Amino acid sequence: MISNDRPSPYGKRSHGHPPKPRVEEDTIRSEKIQIERKSFLLALKENARGRFLRITEDVGGRRDTIIIPAPGLEDFRNLVDEMLRVSNETPPKTPPAEA
Repeated sequence: MISNDRPSPYGKRSHGHPPKPRVEEDTIRSEKIQIERKSFLLALKENARGRFLRITEDVGGRRDTIIIPAPGLEDFRNLVDEMLRVSNETPPKTPPAEA
């Protein structure tokens, strides 16, 4: 492997393509929640393409983000509600670790 084959610690490179212009976003509401060692930031935003929910997970400084377009939020909520119902109805295979 030559050095150019390794991922850059500075993020993605455009390989000769001009960078995409930054899209202006308005934050409608944002909330942060801490669950165990993870922080989640949920931000309802809007830009020229529409409204969306951005969910960012931060674990020790490493961030991952998903974006859900507003038209899909009800379906997303229904799926999370179903997962919660199944989780509550299904006993864990191993007991949770004691604190």
